[in-house]
Amino acid sequence: MVVFSNAKINIGLNITEKRFDGFHNIESIFYPIDLKDVLEVVKSENGLQFKNTGIVVDSLPKDNLIIKAYNLIAKDYDIQPVKIHLHKTIPIGAGLGGGSSNSVFMLKLLNNFFELNISDEILTNYARQLGSDCAFFVKNIPVFASEKGDVFSDINLDLSDYKIIVKNPNIFVSTQEAYSGIVPKNAELSLKDLITRPISEWKNFIKNDFEKEIFKKYPKIKDLKDDFYKNGAIYASMSGSGSSVYGIFEKDRV
Repeated sequence: MVVFSNAKINIGLNITEKRFDGFHNIESIFYPIDLKDVLEVVKSENGLQFKNTGIVVDSLPKDNLIIKAYNLIAKDYDIQPVKIHLHKTIPIGAGLGGGSSNSVFMLKLLNNFFELNISDEILTNYARQLGSDCAFFVKNIPVFASEKGDVFSDINLDLSDYKIIVKNPNIFVSTQEAYSGIVPKNAELSLKDLITRPISEWKNFIKNDFEKEIFKKYPKIKDLKDDFYKNGAIYASMSGSGSSVYGIFEKDRV
């Protein structure tokens, strides 16, 4: 069985406070995009196996989110070992949620492959054990995300009439590095309200709190954002904690 595991972008990202558990509370809009990895599973007679092509995933098996997802399901359900093949095209450490997406699509794939009939609610509980933004990919629709990025509110946002272009400068920005220069503060205006404004106004109001310090450290990332605007983007931003940058264009402009 094959599934196509998509990325997401953050439209706005406010870091509002440091939590007692060491994480941060945020506010952001999560929006799925059509940049995808390929994930294939077949039954295995020789134990759990993992193969990776495309961009190399160099994590140890114990840290591999796809294998963690398999182990979560295997702990609670009597499923056969599988051969896993991930062909990766979503950049790693790029603010696009590629690893989170892979893990949740693995949960959903196993659910369908073994006909386990696990509800979305239970899949969401599994996803929250894998990472802060993982639960987004269960339903995989635009949402307003808050708290650790795992509490969602529905929003009415459809960018299908626009072209979203993503560029990655081949710079790895770790989450720890991104947060190192952050001073949390409450946003003056809610992203829930700002997202209802015309897209042409977003650049005046919607921001990513990570950009200021990361742009200082990696001017090449800022250059990507500037180039998008020079080439006619209606809105451009770094996604998540970086390093990918996206531009939203009128379709007749690209």
